[in-house]
Amino acid sequence: MDPRPKTPERREDALSKERIVASAIGLLDEEGERALTFRALANRLSTGSGAIYWHIPDKDALLSAATETVLSRALAETAGGSDPADALRAIALGVFDAIEAHPWVGTQLAREPWQPAMVEVFERSSAQFDRLGVPRGSLFYCVSAFVQYLLGSAAQTAAAARHKFRASERPAVLAAIVERWTRRDPGEYPFVHLLAEQVRTHDEREAFLAGLDLILAGAKPAR
Repeated sequence: MDPRPKTPERREDALSKERIVASAIGLLDEEGERALTFRALANRLSTGSGAIYWHIPDKDALLSAATETVLSRALAETAGGSDPADALRAIALGVFDAIEAHPWVGTQLAREPWQPAMVEVFERSSAQFDRLGVPRGSLFYCVSAFVQYLLGSAAQTAAAARHKFRASERPAVLAAIVERWTRRDPGEYPFVHLLAEQVRTHDEREAFLAGLDLILAGAKPAR
C-alpha cells in the first residue's frame, strides 16, 4: 500500500486553453472587449479564475490568443489557387471578413500590429508575392505595404465599432462627414469636393478590393 497521501486532481486540468479562448471569443463577440474579464470568463466556464490563469497569464495574452484563433480560422478557409494574385486577394478578404465579423480583432491589430496573429498573414502573403515574381530584395517592402493596408482597414473597422455605428446608420454618418468636409472652400480643396459623392455612397468592401488591386498591379514586375 502506498503510504503517500494522494493529492487532489487540479481543477485547471478540466479546462484547456482552446476551450478558454473559444469562450473568450464568444464573450468578445457578444459584449465587446470591456466585458472581457477573467471573472466574467470564469462565470461562463463555471470555474474559478485561478483555473484560467493556469493556462493564460493575463488579459493581453488572452486577447492575443483569441485574435490568432480568429485569423487562423479565416486564413484556413481561403483557397490558395494557382494564381498568386488571386491567393493574395483571398488572404486579404479573409482578414477583412474576419474583422467585419469580429470588430474587436481590428482593435487588437491596430493596437499591437506585430503580434503572433500576423505571423501567418506575413508568411502566406510573402510566399504569394514571391510566386508573383517580386524580387527578393523588394519582398519585404511589398509585403509590408500589403500588411499595412490590411491594418489600416482593421483600424477603420475598429473605430466604427467603438462608435457603435450600425449598418442602418451608415448613410447618415457618411452624409454628415461629407457635409463637414465640403464646408471648406472648393478653390482650396477641389479634390475633396470632387470625391465627396463617392465618399457618401462608397461600399467598404468594394473600395477595399479596388485599393488591393492597385497594390497588386504595382507589385507585378514589368515585362
